[in-house]
Amino acid sequence: MTTDSMNPLLETLQAYPFERLRALLAGTIPPVKEPIDFSIGEPRHPAPAIVSEAIIEHLHGLAEYPKVLGDLRLRRAIADWASRRFTLPAGFLDPEQHIIPANGSREALFSIAQAVLPPCQTPKPLVLLPNPFYQIYEGAALLAGAEPYFLNCDASGQPNFLAIEESVWARCALLYINSPHNPTGATLSLETLGWLIRKARQYGFVLAADECYSELYPEGQAPAGILEAAAATGSLAQVLAFHSLSKRSSIPGARSGFVAGDADILKAFVRYRTYLGAATPPFIQAAAIAAWQDEQHVHHTRADYARKFAAAHDILGALLPIETPAGGFYLWPRVGDGEAFVRALYGAEHVRCLPGAYLAREAHGVHPGRDRVRIALVGSLEDCVEGLQRIRRFMEQHPISTVNNY
Repeated sequence: MTTDSMNPLLETLQAYPFERLRALLAGTIPPVKEPIDFSIGEPRHPAPAIVSEAIIEHLHGLAEYPKVLGDLRLRRAIADWASRRFTLPAGFLDPEQHIIPANGSREALFSIAQAVLPPCQTPKPLVLLPNPFYQIYEGAALLAGAEPYFLNCDASGQPNFLAIEESVWARCALLYINSPHNPTGATLSLETLGWLIRKARQYGFVLAADECYSELYPEGQAPAGILEAAAATGSLAQVLAFHSLSKRSSIPGARSGFVAGDADILKAFVRYRTYLGAATPPFIQAAAIAAWQDEQHVHHTRADYARKFAAAHDILGALLPIETPAGGFYLWPRVGDGEAFVRALYGAEHVRCLPGAYLAREAHGVHPGRDRVRIALVGSLEDCVEGLQRIRRFMEQHPISTVNNY
């Protein structure tokens, strides 16, 4: 098969951030030290025992084809959890029509664009997305034949939605929002979420809320969610919420999450996913039921991240503007030239971070990631402390003012 016979839209995709990172570090020989990897947002906490036990107990499910709609018991567990978490009225979230399991939020966030965007439309429909952003949003838009429209995050860590022109809203077919945001950690208020729902209904676009970090927050400061905002309107029209167990329960290998929202959109989405073959294995569904029904392990997880953020303040606070985010597990500091910083740090200390430039695009004359790096505090407390101490040692020897000389 020649490249001429391939889908030409594949050529519009940019290299994934970790491919770019490998290329950046190629040829740089790190010192002989145990590597510390802060580059990827992959939780490395032990999986909860209740999850592992549920998988083992239900391995007989290997003999069954999974159903796209999933087990009703799982959908009920999800509805119960979401209703408690977001204080939803009784019956507002119907597990029979408002919820479908997903193979992690990534798969569903990508697939929804293929299912809802109108093909061959002129001009191309717009897919609005925050900048910086999770690269799946951009790829989903491009492969669906739409045009990504980047909304630069301001000092708040989120886009200023009020500044978007009505002509842009009029062309919008899909809006991705991310709260808590990767990588800034910033959240959207209940008031802003309600405003966006009204906009979606005014112009008829789908509002896709990526909330996969919603359960990682400073204890007692749970962020608002799109389902909560929709409940205040009495309707789920035009609204979809995407959740995952990867971050909440530290089981990224399970690839388990859900989509909840507008029944009509989900009905069409199920039809699409039936052909795609996106169905969650029964033993993973059993594990997901156990995870959604338990909050104790999530409290422990939040406490673990709180200790790591406290260590980051203690170790790096005098050298970098370290802020504990409203959600998530990332640091997002300014360091000057992000690529140069990451390459030099790797060469000096065998610590791998991700340049902020790889998570954003230049848009409207601004590149909101070029002078930053993302540091994912996903390892054990001991590994994170070791890595943070190496960053401090590196910065003491290489002040940010000299970053362009790295």
